[in-house]
Amino acid sequence: MRPFLASCLGAACSAAIALPSAPDAVAVAVAVAGPGTGTVAGTGTVIGTGTGAGTGAGARPPAPDPERTDPERTDPKRTDPERTGPEHTGELPGSTQSLPVATLDAPVPQSTDRDTASAPTPRALGLPPRTVRPFSLLGVVWDDARAELGARVQVRTRATGSHVWSGWQDVQAHNDDAPDPGNAERRDSAVRGSTAPLWVGDSDAVQLRITPEPGHRGPVTVPRGLRLELVDPGRRPGTDRSARTDPPAPLGPEATAASAANSKFAPLGATEIPAADRAAAQADLSAVGGTHPDRTAVGPRPRIITRAGWGADEKLREKSFLYNKTVRAAFVHHSGSGNNYTCAQAPSLIRAMYRFHVKSNHWRDIGYNFLVDKCGTVYEGRAGGVAKPVMGAHTLGFNDASTGIAVLGTFTDSEPPKPAIDAISRLTSWKLGLYGVDPRAKIQLLSSGSNRYPKGAKVQMNTLSGHRDGFTTDCPGAHLYSKLAAARQTAAQLQGRR
Repeated sequence: MRPFLASCLGAACSAAIALPSAPDAVAVAVAVAGPGTGTVAGTGTVIGTGTGAGTGAGARPPAPDPERTDPERTDPKRTDPERTGPEHTGELPGSTQSLPVATLDAPVPQSTDRDTASAPTPRALGLPPRTVRPFSLLGVVWDDARAELGARVQVRTRATGSHVWSGWQDVQAHNDDAPDPGNAERRDSAVRGSTAPLWVGDSDAVQLRITPEPGHRGPVTVPRGLRLELVDPGRRPGTDRSARTDPPAPLGPEATAASAANSKFAPLGATEIPAADRAAAQADLSAVGGTHPDRTAVGPRPRIITRAGWGADEKLREKSFLYNKTVRAAFVHHSGSGNNYTCAQAPSLIRAMYRFHVKSNHWRDIGYNFLVDKCGTVYEGRAGGVAKPVMGAHTLGFNDASTGIAVLGTFTDSEPPKPAIDAISRLTSWKLGLYGVDPRAKIQLLSSGSNRYPKGAKVQMNTLSGHRDGFTTDCPGAHLYSKLAAARQTAAQLQGRR
């Protein structure tokens, strides 16, 4: 989900700083372009261009500082603390650690910082290797959702309980999935800008560096309030062996509401919605208001894992649901979270992404309406009902009257698995069919404002489009995007169209 051209959307851009290029094996210092032009988002540590222990890609991780292994902090913009583990709030398992990253005019950390063996360079961007509480997904956030990071973000992590560090991994720095400008999700919360979240697996140490994009020359605009977010998805309810003999816990009001939105397809608290053939799926039209005798081209309903099935903590999201008037198109995305997950880990990845979208991005819920893993399993995304026109936060400028489907993974350089493509066809044949939409057709949509189409522009698109059709981005990746033409034809055939 990386735009080809980075830009600062809106008036509140940050000061420019110089990020001089440096070899891959060392961390990169940041030079101030002018005095007094920036701030620090909390008390952070920085990394420099020295080659001391802990700065190289192959360096042995330093000994942890006992005082710094639980670095979660409180975010003043929200009434709930960022320290969100169950031991603090009574929520389902899962937590977010939020580490401030020093920006302009950062104070120079003292050499007593035990997370690095050499004195850091002033005014640098990044974090030296440090031990933290276990996490599996990470991303960088900043204060102004309209600002672009405009730099390269890389991390390496250490597998929990080991001395094995990963190599440097790129984090997609431009996350263009977002709520539309001016809608309730933007107005009612302090929405943050962010990178795409990256799944790194069970880890207990991390190192971060932020450098210029390859080939970039001159100052780089870096937004204020940079923080590295480390997300532990927690254990899915019911997977704890010791709890399997206990009776099911009663549903809370939020979980009841989320499950009741799918009451026409499954009983309250169900962990999945069963598949239905095309004939049976015609009855699903009642879930979108009436019989609609003119809508006979409804594809077979796919099996869908509900929010209860992947273990959503319904207390995290906003209580109310947001709906569009209808669904006229579907946008396909890749999540940008990498391909290093197993199908068994997909529920954990979705829980982590959900927590990142809500706790770190400050969205009302997970952004996508549906998610698909590499094995072709379909998951319910944003709460409100799988058949209903739930407003998502997936295609900036076109969240109105659309549904968003994210394939878990990154397909810029990798081929998407065939089961995932088949799942897109099945899902869109059903979802678009409920609203009388032919997946092969073109439709005119009204932009609410994006970096490709200004607010008020009338844009002709395919009813089954890729994210890049509405926003200047490489999402859903060239390899996934190239499969959409065939997916349209398959979806139409599943609807019974010729």
